[in-house]
Amino acid sequence: MNTVIRVENLRKTYKMGDNLVKAVDGVNLDVFEGEYLIIMGPSGSGKSTLMHLMGCLDRPDSGELYIGNVAVSKLSDAQLAKIRNKMIGFVFQQFNLLPRLTAIENVELPMIYAQVPRAIRRKRAKELLKMVGLSERMSHKPTQLSGGQMQRVAIARALANDPQIILADEPTGNLDTKSGEEILKIFSDLHSQGLTIVVVTHDPEVAEQGDRIINMRDGKIVSQEVRASVGNA
Repeated sequence: MNTVIRVENLRKTYKMGDNLVKAVDGVNLDVFEGEYLIIMGPSGSGKSTLMHLMGCLDRPDSGELYIGNVAVSKLSDAQLAKIRNKMIGFVFQQFNLLPRLTAIENVELPMIYAQVPRAIRRKRAKELLKMVGLSERMSHKPTQLSGGQMQRVAIARALANDPQIILADEPTGNLDTKSGEEILKIFSDLHSQGLTIVVVTHDPEVAEQGDRIINMRDGKIVSQEVRASVGNA
């Protein structure tokens, strides 16, 4: 099975007051094509920082990150933005939708950055919103949507440019139980279609969805549990 993300001895330190915090401390990790990987750990364990590094949203202090076969440490900001837009879809706990835009306009945004023609991106956005069950909410703005509906818009937006990888940081953290279950069902369906999914969570019920569970503490991977065959095909 192909490796879609490779992390080699990755380190990231932040200064908090007079203290240096090793948010990611020498992590090594392979993410395999088509797997559903869960990254767990208590608050402050480094799991979200690791996801941000894996998604090229932040740069490590040292170590190397490969997206596909591309070593990203020497890429320019513009090149990193291109990788993010083309290869990775992001889903966040806070949804990160633009409040002035409608659902369909939010989904179109990544395609605008990718210079997809208007007619094509509008058609794709409609298809994606239909797929996540929001055909009747396309013209609604975020303030007119429930939390679960906003997260479904965010998932549709993450899929806009047909990425190889979805990175999700606490995607059910702000949702009630029913909405959270609906979001996890969408992720499960996407995984069954062959998409690589990485979810950061502290919720054991969310973790149950994964093929493999990585546990972090103090910036390090301290254990992992393989729940399905990954990396052996």
